[in-house]
Amino acid sequence: MKKIKSFDVIIVGGGLAGLTSAIHLSKFKKQVLVIEKQSYPKHKVCGEYISNEVIPYLNSLEIDPIKEGAKKINKVHVSTTNGSLIKGDLPLGGFGMSRYFFDNLLLKKACLNGVKVIKDSVMSIIFQNDIFIIKTKSSDIFKSKIAIGAYGKRSDLDIKMNRKFIRKKSPYLAVKSHAKGKFPDDLIGLHNFKGGYCGVSKVENNSINLCYITEYSSFKKHKNISDFQKQVVFKNKHLRKIFKESTSLFKKSLTISQISFETKNPIENHIIMCGDTAGVIHPLCGNGMGMAILSSKLASELIIQFLNGEIKNREDLENQYLMSWNKEFKTRLKMGHFIAWLFRSEIISQITYSIIKMIPFLLPKMIQFTHGKQIKII
Repeated sequence: MKKIKSFDVIIVGGGLAGLTSAIHLSKFKKQVLVIEKQSYPKHKVCGEYISNEVIPYLNSLEIDPIKEGAKKINKVHVSTTNGSLIKGDLPLGGFGMSRYFFDNLLLKKACLNGVKVIKDSVMSIIFQNDIFIIKTKSSDIFKSKIAIGAYGKRSDLDIKMNRKFIRKKSPYLAVKSHAKGKFPDDLIGLHNFKGGYCGVSKVENNSINLCYITEYSSFKKHKNISDFQKQVVFKNKHLRKIFKESTSLFKKSLTISQISFETKNPIENHIIMCGDTAGVIHPLCGNGMGMAILSSKLASELIIQFLNGEIKNREDLENQYLMSWNKEFKTRLKMGHFIAWLFRSEIISQITYSIIKMIPFLLPKMIQFTHGKQIKII
């Protein structure tokens, strides 16, 4: 029988949320294990835009995306399904960096901090006698005082835990590619088409990230991605121009289905959930990556207090995280649903366009509701 290896914290999932938590916790000398089933580096279906609200926090962890080549972004263009364009400034601004590069950057920092990272799949997480027992596909067994779930939007683990959101089939599909072409470094475009929207922005190495989400029922009416883009996506003249004047860097576009925007519980079976595992904001709001990083900060700070004996019991830890998470993200998620609804219908999106044209300050106000304020590091 294999020996059970012990850690202070085990993190299931090595994406933005998982690696950020690992770096934070290891900075405070906690023994951390990250279990990630994929290899690094790897492209992921993602908008790859991050709000500047997290920059001070990343800097405190000795991560500087701008120095590493991220694109500074401070302008936004939003178009309706018929191509009417709204232009505005991003209140805080943000930066563009691919998951391929950013995840690998965080991985290197985590390993430098002494975090143990293994490539494996978690088969079960059992909580008993105030300890987590985690078993992997390779038959390794680990135990820890704390378990963090940071494994993304959905997983077999969600089914095993019988999480409510997993019972409902999600109607959304996302498609992503990188391309070479002309597009401003400082701009993010959010362009709507019938049944979906596409985000466009630059990342490091002057690549353009093209990522769109659509209803699967709309997509399946077409033969393939190329046909869908020609028949649906390119009905928006801005998207048609961007796609036609750029050259794809991927042999094949990346896709992901079953994207759920249903409400999730940030605590499940005593596991602290971070990032998309805790809740997914509609990508039209463009801040899922920032939320993942910020949720890791909230969780890590409380976990350190718990492990140091400042938070006396697990119930208090879980209640404090739940309150902090809801305070920071509940309004953002609701606003995300509302903004997506405003632009989903051609008629409603045109009315929205007309109102914002008459009252321009509404656009930055809407953005503020989904992006929060810049983190203060004490």
